Amino acid sequence: MRPAESPAGKVVAVDPGHNGGNAAHPSEINRTVDIGNGRKACDTAGAETAEGYSEAAYNLDVALRLRRLLEGMGATVVMTRTTNTGVGPCINKRAQIGNRAHADAAISIHADGGPSSGRGFHVFYPAALHGLTDDIAAPSRRLALDIRAAYQRGTHMPRADYIGHEGQRSDLGGLNLSDVPKVFIEAGNMANATDAAHLERPGFRQQAARAIAAGITRYLTS
Repeated sequence: MRPAESPAGKVVAVDPGHNGGNAAHPSEINRTVDIGNGRKACDTAGAETAEGYSEAAYNLDVALRLRRLLEGMGATVVMTRTTNTGVGPCINKRAQIGNRAHADAAISIHADGGPSSGRGFHVFYPAALHGLTDDIAAPSRRLALDIRAAYQRGTHMPRADYIGHEGQRSDLGGLNLSDVPKVFIEAGNMANATDAAHLERPGFRQQAARAIAAGITRYLTS
C-alpha cells in the first residue's frame, strides 16, 4: 500500500455488535434507550449459525482482526468492546464512544439472521434526520459504498438477495446517534448454510477484515 493510501493518523471507531453475555441478562438488554427518533431495546443477543456459532463471537473476531490491520497501517482504533463475555454496551453508548473519539470513520460489524433461503451481505448508512444525522448522511453514504465495493471484491460474498432495499436506515440507534460518518454491515446471513460455512471459517473472517480495512482506507484517503 502506497503512503498516500494509508489511514495513518486517522481515528476509526470499530463496534462489534452484541456481546456474549447478552442472552443471560435479558433485563439489562431489553430496557429501552433513546435512539434519537424513538426508543428501542438497549441491545439484543444476536443471531447464530445452525452449528451454534454466535454472531457476537463473529463480530468480535472480525473487529479484532480489523483493529490489527488498521493499527498496522498507523491508524488509531477505538473499540466499543474487546471481549465476548460481557453485556452491551447499549446502542446509544456505542455511538457515544465513536463520538467522543472524534472518529474519522466508524463501523458497526454484524452478521444477519435472515431467511434460511437468502444469501449475502448488506451495508447500511444513516438517513438524513434533521438535527441528528443530516450532517453525516452524505459522507456515511460514501463510506458505505467504499466498504460495500471492497467487501464484495475481497470476500466474493454476494449482495443480499432477501432484503427489499439496501441503503439508508433511520431505525438504528447506533447510526442515528452518531456524530461521525458511520455504517453498519451485515457481513452475511448466519441462517443460510452457505453463508454460515464461510462465516465460521477463520480464513474467511480474515478476508472480511482485510476487505473492510480496504474500504475504510479508500474512504479516508480519497
